[in-house]
Amino acid sequence: MRFFHSNVPIVPGNQTYLERPHLNTLLEKALQSPVVMVVAGAGYGKTYSVYSFLHAYNTITAWIQLSERDNLVFRFWENFVQAVASISEESAEKLRSSGFPETKRQFDRYMTVPYMDVIQDARYVFVYDDFHLLHNEKVLSFLRQSITAPFRNITSILISRNEPDINTMPLLSKGLLAKITENDLRFSQKEMTDYFQMLDLHLSQEALNAVYRDTEGWAFAIHLTGLSLKNGAANTDYARSSMKINIFNLITHEVFGVISKNLQRYLIKLSLIEHWNLELLAELALDPALMEEIKRIGSFVHFDLYLNEYRLHPLFLQYLGSKQNMLSPGEKKEVYSRAADWCLRHNFKMDAVSYYEKAGDYASIITLVYTMAQVIPNDMAQFFLEIFQRAPEEVYEKNPESHVLRVRFLLIQGRFEETIENLKATISRFEALENSPFTRRVLFGSYIHLGFYYLIRCIETQDYTFYQQFALAHRYYPEKGLAFQTPANSMCIGSYICRVGCPEKGHMERFIQAMDLAVPHAAATLNGCMSGYEDLARAEIAYFQEEMERAEAFGFSALHKARENKQFEIETRALFYLLRINIAYGKASAVDHILKQITAQLSITEYINRHTLYDISIGWFYAQIEQTRQLPEWLKNDFEVSEINSLINGLEVLVKIKYQLSKKRYDAVLATLENQSKKYGVHTFLLGRITILAIKAVCYYRLKDRAKAIGTLESAYALSEPNNLTMLYIELGKDMRALLGEALKGKEPCAIPFEWLEKMRRKSAAYAKKICAVMEKYQDKTRGEALSNREISVLTGLSQGLTREEIADISALSVNTVKSVITSIYIKLGAVNRADAIRLATEFGILKI
Repeated sequence: MRFFHSNVPIVPGNQTYLERPHLNTLLEKALQSPVVMVVAGAGYGKTYSVYSFLHAYNTITAWIQLSERDNLVFRFWENFVQAVASISEESAEKLRSSGFPETKRQFDRYMTVPYMDVIQDARYVFVYDDFHLLHNEKVLSFLRQSITAPFRNITSILISRNEPDINTMPLLSKGLLAKITENDLRFSQKEMTDYFQMLDLHLSQEALNAVYRDTEGWAFAIHLTGLSLKNGAANTDYARSSMKINIFNLITHEVFGVISKNLQRYLIKLSLIEHWNLELLAELALDPALMEEIKRIGSFVHFDLYLNEYRLHPLFLQYLGSKQNMLSPGEKKEVYSRAADWCLRHNFKMDAVSYYEKAGDYASIITLVYTMAQVIPNDMAQFFLEIFQRAPEEVYEKNPESHVLRVRFLLIQGRFEETIENLKATISRFEALENSPFTRRVLFGSYIHLGFYYLIRCIETQDYTFYQQFALAHRYYPEKGLAFQTPANSMCIGSYICRVGCPEKGHMERFIQAMDLAVPHAAATLNGCMSGYEDLARAEIAYFQEEMERAEAFGFSALHKARENKQFEIETRALFYLLRINIAYGKASAVDHILKQITAQLSITEYINRHTLYDISIGWFYAQIEQTRQLPEWLKNDFEVSEINSLINGLEVLVKIKYQLSKKRYDAVLATLENQSKKYGVHTFLLGRITILAIKAVCYYRLKDRAKAIGTLESAYALSEPNNLTMLYIELGKDMRALLGEALKGKEPCAIPFEWLEKMRRKSAAYAKKICAVMEKYQDKTRGEALSNREISVLTGLSQGLTREEIADISALSVNTVKSVITSIYIKLGAVNRADAIRLATEFGILKI
């Protein structure tokens, strides 16, 4: 996949291409529709026709060359993001952070990127070539939604050998779909005659009639016939006979058979891979003469100067694939190894993994895995698991980490029984062996994963002995150590820090004590992993128990430890709790300082999830101070079931609930919370269950079902009372104040002590006033704190659709300075992204658009 501006002309080289005005007219007309399908069999010139037309058309085009590998979701997404990066690295970073949009929620979040970055006056075309190769339903679902997205200046062209798997009736009925078919692509007899004349072939009318009858206007057959005639065959008779033999035989006679043996072997090597970048091909050629000879093959292999890569005709590629048995295993391994190294250098990691597997280089796969985040998508984990399941036994004899990674991928997928079974079997086997560096590495990795297994499951099992596994891992830590770097050493955390599900007093304390013992071992062996987690857990509990001084002290301690050790998610969550603490204090200036720190995290490129977690933190803040217009759009959309307590992070649903509460959509909130409770039951975070019940109680009250509201509040109280978790109620402010006031009237039976109800009512009312104090000052800020001349200049550039790099070049500033200025603009305007900043600046009269 690559993006290119279509005002770059085609570089024809030695190939001959016939301009076809009537086809260009068809394509130009079709381009007025948001979706264009170009459907025809192999060899009809689909790609050449579209490619030629777009290079002469005033548009910004994304040409996405699909292959079978794009049925791996993460591979498709990796390539897609790489393509976006060539237009906007800022947009690409957001897409990397958010991941493939598998669900409606994720797709809504994905859509915020083009909404922000698409230049309104520009024309965009997305070309999906070889669409027929796609069959993965997740990829197809994404593309179905993407190509029908409501952008008036974006057209999607689908090039396919058969009808794409898309429901076209709604598009056709609304006039939103154009089609180019085989009949449109067939050469007319006049076009065929003009083409032969371009080749300096002058056939009799009888011969022309015979050729056209045999080829039926099929572009590929016409081209091969012209090649045969140009090579000296007798015209009419040869044309007729050439159509009767197999196409592969024709390629053999007229193309493959007339090039050098070295070039033949080189082309067969190229058929092993799917990347034909000039740099990689030069590495594989070794002999510069081959790079010159390949230019003379013609349209079967042509070079795109702008994309800096070669393209092989699909039928020619199939032909070369049938010859791969001519290569020795050593030759194939060398090609795969060089291709893998090139892919890795250019951030095509999944393709690199596939090539390394074919090369038998599992050590490089293991090294690559340790550059990834601890938790990866389930389908990616399955992809890696299958690789190690296919691996020969000798891989496990040479690479100790192979034993460990197999278990890691099971754990990521939530296959807990298989995880524990494999871990115990591995530990039992290797503890019985003689102590050696190999054995120590296997046991170290096994105990580390056993520790994470018990940590994840303790919310259900109430077994907090996970620290023992981390201690055993430390005991087996290899003498030379292991180089765990960001993001592999970065701790991923859940919706809440305290992984406690039991409401009985003492469980939270036991969890923290276990973390106190586990963190030093994890940090020492995993390059700082978990640093600050134990203090963050203390801060969380202290906050919900209203012990604000302790909460703040532990929050800052966690923040300091996390920053020292690049534990970015712990840092974000520490800032999140410090934000909540200062809102409870009513300290607007401290809130502003923390918001700046949260925004500053966006510049940490090593922090993979920064954009998503930034949106959630800032979104919670705006929802809490009732500035809901400031929420990122994806946090305003409909709920998805069962995410508030997901394994890694589900706080986004809590933010959505707050937004929906502000809009008085109580039935929708209740439906979502009911689904949350059904799915997770008693095996979820205690803090999450209390939050769900408290919000449900508020909703029932607003819907005038007072009996149900009081009953639900009683259930919440029963869970929170043993640990005095009161802040969960107070944070609901005026909504909770109203509900508690109703409970105090005594019209409905209530088992909650009067004193507790009165105290919580007073504190909820006081919290609501603190919110108003913060809101008032922050509203003043959102009206637009004075911008400097430099900030106005940069903001103007943003409004014109310029990238940070372009703004830096025009303003004679460094890119980092421009980033800092943009951050300052966002803070002064109270904006959450580029589009928001432009909108607010326009409202405030700073920009005139």
